[in-house]
Amino acid sequence: MRDQETYVPFPDDELDPTTGEYELSERQALRRVPGLSTELTDVTEVEYRQLRLERVVLVGVWTEGTQTDAENSLTELAALAETAGSQVLEGLIQRRNRPDPATYIGRGKVDDLGSVVLSAGADTVICDGELSPSQLRNLEQRTKVKVVDRTALILDIFAQHAKSKEGRAQVELAQLEYLLPRLRGWGETLSRQTGGSGRGGGAGGGVGVRGPGETKLETDRRRIRHRISRLRRELKAMRTVRETKRARRTRNAVPAVAIAGYTNAGKSSLLNRLTGAGVLVEDALFATLDPTTRRASTADGRIYTLSDTVGFVRHLPHQIVEAFRSTLEEVAEADLVVHVVDGAHPDPQEQVRAVREVLGEVGADRLPELLVVNKTDAADEETLLHLKRLWPDAVFVSAHSGRGIDELHEAIERRLPRPAVEVRVVLPYDRGDLVARLHRQGEVLSTAHLPEGTMLHVRVNEALAAELAPFGNAVEALRTAS
Repeated sequence: MRDQETYVPFPDDELDPTTGEYELSERQALRRVPGLSTELTDVTEVEYRQLRLERVVLVGVWTEGTQTDAENSLTELAALAETAGSQVLEGLIQRRNRPDPATYIGRGKVDDLGSVVLSAGADTVICDGELSPSQLRNLEQRTKVKVVDRTALILDIFAQHAKSKEGRAQVELAQLEYLLPRLRGWGETLSRQTGGSGRGGGAGGGVGVRGPGETKLETDRRRIRHRISRLRRELKAMRTVRETKRARRTRNAVPAVAIAGYTNAGKSSLLNRLTGAGVLVEDALFATLDPTTRRASTADGRIYTLSDTVGFVRHLPHQIVEAFRSTLEEVAEADLVVHVVDGAHPDPQEQVRAVREVLGEVGADRLPELLVVNKTDAADEETLLHLKRLWPDAVFVSAHSGRGIDELHEAIERRLPRPAVEVRVVLPYDRGDLVARLHRQGEVLSTAHLPEGTMLHVRVNEALAAELAPFGNAVEALRTAS
């Protein structure tokens, strides 16, 4: 008999392939196993460290907004930490005008943090912000455990979830650009200036006595810069392929719809519900990194594409935005942005603000936007009434139950760009291929079957209208004859 607590489903088990469960089971089977790594007596002894987040304490600095905003931010940090495979033990918030330049939190609060870490048995501190190299070093020296900032945490999650070649290259580039200014020597045991002598400060420094410490750092920096250059060349080549595919869709006049939104807002679930795409769905932050594009059609037969994109988050690291720029340009080149909002989230307005901020960075803020409030089945009625007053033009749906999906289909169809040229043509019956193409690329307003062929009243783009010009003469001849 199977042990329900330890059993992991295998590919031959009955799983629904349309919901991404195969990939989900694979991802869960590869989760970190706590307690299998060697503890370090001094975290400054190593130069390169893989994040091993197990038992963590969260720390945030509340500089602006309300206390609720600060608590929501720390709650989101806890969700990020859990997604990375850690167990959150405690959460601390300090009210300050700005983070301390030396230790992020106040010096007295650092002592309190050390006491909490010791009493809780934590091995990692995660700060809700991007720390400078000196802040990282000072906090680690005072707390005697690893210190990780929000940026490194998000990069670690991205590294776990990236699957495609482009996604892995984008994540590696972002990680290396983050690591480069934070490289360190072997702690205080080997001075970077005086090499193996171990003397710091002004004792014995200068030309001729620089030892392996400085050389090692310079070598590592050079190797990282070389790798960054190589990754940028590879991503540039991949970007060319992506632009070629996008140009082909544009040439064929296929409208593009991009699904964007906050992480874990239900974008992949919505894509599955709209198109039956079968992409991975997981209740975790940044479950989707590799964009998925699927074809869909309107009620009158027009073809368009729907693209799922990477989720956004407040204070999304700039390394991620830059590394994923080619992917995010899928949104910027779309004809319509379907902006998905989690209606059950404590602060959906902040989610919308954060997403629009990132969209503005990639030039997608000028595009038509359709706001879609998802997870209405999990939100209370009072919240939904407030959001309906706040966003009267939004569509309220539940990808889980299917409520509101028909209204969403209709809203997307109404906002898709319509072909500019209206023509009437008579196509011979042996040109069924052209009739099918008109249904795919144009908008068929009326159809009639005549002895000479099929007469269609259609809206098409200018290029297709030029191809149809010879067949338009047949309409004029019929009018003249009548």
